[in-house]
Amino acid sequence: MFVPAGLHPARAERRQLAQIAQAGADLFEIGLAHHDASLDGPVIQAAYRRALSRGNVLARALRAVEHAAGFRPTVVMTYWDPVSRHGPERLARLLAEAGAVGAMVVDLPDDQAERWQAAAKTANLSTPRLVPRHLADTGLATVAAGASGWLYAPASTAPTGYRGPLDVPALADFTTRLRAASPLPVVSGVGISTPALAERVAPLVDAVVIGTLVVRALMAAPEQAPALTAAFAQALNSYATTETRA
Repeated sequence: MFVPAGLHPARAERRQLAQIAQAGADLFEIGLAHHDASLDGPVIQAAYRRALSRGNVLARALRAVEHAAGFRPTVVMTYWDPVSRHGPERLARLLAEAGAVGAMVVDLPDDQAERWQAAAKTANLSTPRLVPRHLADTGLATVAAGASGWLYAPASTAPTGYRGPLDVPALADFTTRLRAASPLPVVSGVGISTPALAERVAPLVDAVVIGTLVVRALMAAPEQAPALTAAFAQALNSYATTETRA
């Protein structure tokens, strides 16, 4: 489950994370707010603006990571600009000390990849990589070689929050290419806007990340977030049970 850090005061945030975990989330991706979240849609951008307006962004993010890590394995989702401003080595160390097991820089520049991977390795953080679907096999292999933890295959090429149909055959082809390039698990998100879509994507990947729908609830009606989480968890668990019995 993707949750932006710093939307609510500490006590409320911890309660929300606990409820989402109890509702069926197996892992947390904590978003570090950024003013230019170019790969994200309007809901997550609005969430980041709210978090930025509250100030102390890094401190609140570290607190969110600490809270989340008390319930489930936790990774951080960030853009490169905050990593660069805080320093890759320092930020990696702070995230690890807060309890994160990994951090994914969604727009990691090619010329900074080696430095970031070294900093994360020193801090004992995994470095999942978002892999654009348009990459040729050579570029895909390069990205995969620098990843650890998993490879993130967006289900849609649109920004986060996309609510239209998914080209499931295209995603299947892409995940096949990823598995040929790397033994790492493949995770998918972006555009998986209903439990039914999550159940369709599940056979193609090792895990599914849900974000915008729950973020929208956390922004406007936090009490709805656990039920939304439970609906997706039930769909995914239903697939897993069916697969086991097959």
